[in-house]
Amino acid sequence: MTITAPATLAPERQLPKGHYAITDLLRSEWTKLLSVRSTMWTLGLTIFIGLGVSAIATIETRSHWLSQPPQSHVGFDPTSLSLTGVFIAQLIIGVLGVMVMSAEYGTGSIRATFSAAPRRPLVLTAKVAVFGFVALVVSMATAFLSFFVGQALLSAPAVHATLSTPGALREVAGTGIFLFLIGLFALSLATIIRHTAGAISTFVGVLLVLPTVLRALPSSLFNAIDPYMPSRIGVTLLSLHPNQTGETAFSPWVGLLVLGGYTVVLLIIGGVMMVRRDA
Repeated sequence: MTITAPATLAPERQLPKGHYAITDLLRSEWTKLLSVRSTMWTLGLTIFIGLGVSAIATIETRSHWLSQPPQSHVGFDPTSLSLTGVFIAQLIIGVLGVMVMSAEYGTGSIRATFSAAPRRPLVLTAKVAVFGFVALVVSMATAFLSFFVGQALLSAPAVHATLSTPGALREVAGTGIFLFLIGLFALSLATIIRHTAGAISTFVGVLLVLPTVLRALPSSLFNAIDPYMPSRIGVTLLSLHPNQTGETAFSPWVGLLVLGGYTVVLLIIGGVMMVRRDA
């Protein structure tokens, strides 16, 4: 009797090929981002804080407008006043940017992600695209809603602005883009550091602590470094007259390009480290 060997499947039939496209990763990251309750709370808090601080600042200014000396009204910028909430909102959206990346490392679920999608640069691209889209929408909503609410409360006799006021649209749109880039900047730091506490500490340090420390340097050295600080870029964007925010400050749009350049460079470094390091 002749014994025949059992038929074997061709290698490509034994295991699934596991092909996946960027659209599959985008859907996966979208699900992960919006299925976490803290994400929705954080996004809502970003808008709420922006609106709340705007309302408080404009109501306070409006209520004391007539009691202030006339010279204090010279150079008053109602648009900038209604956007002051960005200084707190930037911290909130930055923390969310960190959590989008670091939370998976903290829980260990990043291993499952890389097992399902071994092409790590593609995973990073999907994370950046999904979070970037959400951050841009929320940032623009925060900026424009803060402006409209603030100007509605900053009624006569106080000076108020509309989007057609010279410089107003640039300030509002620039603020939204600034918040968006700050969120991606925080995500890029988390890609490199991977630990939530470390990434948030670094983010807050760069944004708030480092500019204060730099003031201890000689004025010539401080003036050379200060324009490159994200905080200085934000202050310039919120100014109707950017050349008055600092002798060496970049123009608003150049400052945004610098901040975007930081983010791109950090994402490239983080992507290289993501490929080379174990999960």
